[in-house]
Amino acid sequence: MSTPNPYADIKPSENFEDLVRIMEILRKECPWDRRQTHESIKDLMVEEVYEAIDAIDKQDYQDLCKELGDMLLHVVFHAEMGREAGRFTISEVIHGIQAKLIRRHPHVFGETKVDGEDTVLKNWETIKLGEQQGRKSVLNGVPATLPALLRAQRMQEKAGGVGFDWKSWQPAWEKLQEELAEFQEHLDSGIPEKMADEYGDVLFSMVNVGRLLKLNAEDSLRLTNQKFHRRFAYIEEVLARQGKTPDQVSLEEMDHLWDEAKKLEGT
Repeated sequence: MSTPNPYADIKPSENFEDLVRIMEILRKECPWDRRQTHESIKDLMVEEVYEAIDAIDKQDYQDLCKELGDMLLHVVFHAEMGREAGRFTISEVIHGIQAKLIRRHPHVFGETKVDGEDTVLKNWETIKLGEQQGRKSVLNGVPATLPALLRAQRMQEKAGGVGFDWKSWQPAWEKLQEELAEFQEHLDSGIPEKMADEYGDVLFSMVNVGRLLKLNAEDSLRLTNQKFHRRFAYIEEVLARQGKTPDQVSLEEMDHLWDEAKKLEGT
C-alpha cells in the first residue's frame, strides 16, 4: 500500500507564509530546488528583473503581476537558503527593509523638514553613507555588475546627490560637445585603446545630459533597441515574401523598407 502524499492538500493562497512554506517543502523534496545555491540562481534572478522591466515597457500589467511573483519567489528562495545555513531568515529580511525605510525617511517618520525631492535624495545619501561602516565614498554603493549605462547614470546621481553636479543640462551639453571633438581628434590616430577611451567619455557625457533632462539612458536605449528590432524584422518579413534575404538586396532597397516600417509606426 502506497504512502499518501503529505502535500497533496496544498493549494495556492494569498498568504505570504504559505509561499514561504512551499519553498521550504521544495528545498526538501525537489532534487533541482535542493541543489541550488545563492550563486547558482543569481543570474536567474537578474533575468526575472529584466522580464519585469519588459512587461512595464509593454504596459502589460497582467504579465507584470506574474513577473513580480517570480521576483518574490527569488527573495523567498534566497531567504530559505539563508535560514538553512543559519545566516538570516525571511523575517530578518522583512524587518531590515522596514527599518531602512523608516530610518531613511526622517521627514516622514521623524521631525526632519525638507523643501522638495532634491533634499530628500541628498538626505538619503547622507544617511546611507553614515550607515555603511568603512565606506568612504557614496559611489561604493553602486554595484560594479550593473549594465554600464545604468551604472554611469547611478554614479552621476549619487555624486549629484551630494552636490557634485551642474545646475542645468546646458553645461553638460557643452561638455558633451567637448568630448565629441576630442573623440573626433583621435579617430585618425588609429589607436584602438585611445579611441575606446574617448568613446567612453562621449557615452558618459551623453548619459549626463539625459539625466539632467530627466531621461534614463538605459530605458531610452532599450526602447530604441526594440524599435530597431521591429523595423529590421519588417525588412526581413517583406523580403522573405519576395523570396529574398537582406544579403541579396542593396542598402537602398532596405532603406526604403525601413522608411515603410517607420510610416507604419506613424513616426
